[in-house]
Amino acid sequence: MSGGVDSSATAALLLEQGYDVIGITLKLWPQDCVNRAEDKCCGPQAVTDARSVCHKLDIPYYLIDEAADFQKYVIQYFADEYKAGRTPNPCVMCNQNLKFGRLIDRADQLGADYIATGHFARVEKVVGQASSLSPSDISKTKIGDRQDACPTNVRYLLKRGRDLRKDQSYFLFSLRQDQLARAVFPLGEKTKSDTREVARHCQLKTADKEESMEICFVPDNNYGGFLQSANLVQKHRGEIVDVRGQVLGQHDGIEFYTIGQRKGLGLTTPKPVYVVELDTENNRVVVVDESALDRDEFIAERCNFHPFDQLTAPLEVTAKIRYNHPGAPATISPLDGNRIKVKLHSPARAITPGQAAVFYQDDLVFGGGWIAREFFLNQEARKLRQIATTLTHFSFDFWALFNPRAVI
Repeated sequence: MSGGVDSSATAALLLEQGYDVIGITLKLWPQDCVNRAEDKCCGPQAVTDARSVCHKLDIPYYLIDEAADFQKYVIQYFADEYKAGRTPNPCVMCNQNLKFGRLIDRADQLGADYIATGHFARVEKVVGQASSLSPSDISKTKIGDRQDACPTNVRYLLKRGRDLRKDQSYFLFSLRQDQLARAVFPLGEKTKSDTREVARHCQLKTADKEESMEICFVPDNNYGGFLQSANLVQKHRGEIVDVRGQVLGQHDGIEFYTIGQRKGLGLTTPKPVYVVELDTENNRVVVVDESALDRDEFIAERCNFHPFDQLTAPLEVTAKIRYNHPGAPATISPLDGNRIKVKLHSPARAITPGQAAVFYQDDLVFGGGWIAREFFLNQEARKLRQIATTLTHFSFDFWALFNPRAVI
């Protein structure tokens, strides 16, 4: 129970379907965040709203302190990724480690069978290995039919929510089979307007509550300000350079930048430039003009698939490289070490290391992985070598042209 309309409607729908329901809010905020985020997800006002909804629905309510694990698995991860030159996705990590990690442990203690959240997504079950099945072959199974956590002949498949404008399957791609087996998403077949109508029908105070679109622990989307105020990073000066290594300006720390960023660079250039690489080894921010920002391939690491354990052959998919990306046709091919190569059929703008790449066929989520820096660094190294070689040849040719003693 996050204190919003989605989780409120979820509880009401489950009661309507005959389930015994327990409301739980995870207290995730470290104390230094609470005072700055009164009305955010799982903040103090959200706790008050969630408790009120549970009272109205006449279900038990528990507030469970998971701030220490939130600090470890989400906030520290958030800072470490920026320090490593990657752009983090904390919502995926929160779902994986807390909402479907620690919360499952709590559910076991309370004797609960499933974890239900207000995500707009669906889980379905298929008997047998699903690697050779198309989405139309997948048979639907009611959640009440799931007896075992994850029997060997059963796969639990993640699907988009019916309301594609609100679909949140992207943030759930990393859930394991044992986690999907315990997951229930009553809003998977609903639209946002349906959800509000459920809450209004039950006279819940959250029915018209405005939803938050920001990262819950970062006030006003000011990532750099949060990292500094929480003493997770300190300012450290470095150079902003182009791909030739020419210094264009200075920065206060690579943690305050992300791939594709244009605003806030403090540069005066003939035409707009964008961040293309965060060079942690040399503490440099590398920028390019718009024409060099598109790429058509990358490596995804730490992959997780739902219809099968590992990708063993090339597969045609639709790849989403960030949550608000519409998706693009791509071919994914297996590599060693739980990695895959992703080849987009057309170049995409600002593919960002550290973000999740999630792969779909129609509404079926095949799985996903984390966009690696490895391929980007190799590409940049090759590009720089090509530029350096070109400049060297040009310099020699220019010298030889005006030196009669030169032997060419």
